[in-house]
Amino acid sequence: MRIVLRSDIDHLGKRGDIREVADGYARNYLLPKGHAIVAGTGLDSQATAMRRARDRRDARDREAAETVARQLVPKVIRIPARAGAEGKLFGSVTSADVVAAVVEQSGIELDRRRLHLEEPIRSLGTHEVPVKLHTDVEFRITIEVVRS
Repeated sequence: MRIVLRSDIDHLGKRGDIREVADGYARNYLLPKGHAIVAGTGLDSQATAMRRARDRRDARDREAAETVARQLVPKVIRIPARAGAEGKLFGSVTSADVVAAVVEQSGIELDRRRLHLEEPIRSLGTHEVPVKLHTDVEFRITIEVVRS
């Protein structure tokens, strides 16, 4: 069945894409959830308009992400934490702590899910945290955990 996607679906396509999918997948999931509509004869122009709007929004989002990256990359975000004698933290610094420190020190709000901190920071020192704000914009922010 030919469908036009109304929203981005992982491993299938983005909004406005015309795809050929199994009839059951379309009837039982995509159409009832509102993720797609059946591609008729006059839907090509509507799909093109959806793709154009998606491309404009994507360019705007990418530009905003690049602006945030330019502001955050040169900064060093300092996070005070309690630590023992060897520099090992009593707790840990999580992505929520990093986001709170970024907002406090730079005024830029990030979504904690955009930080790719593999495991919480458990020691004093300088650490780099990868951030992916957009599919094309990925950068690292420098975090310095200092003794409080």
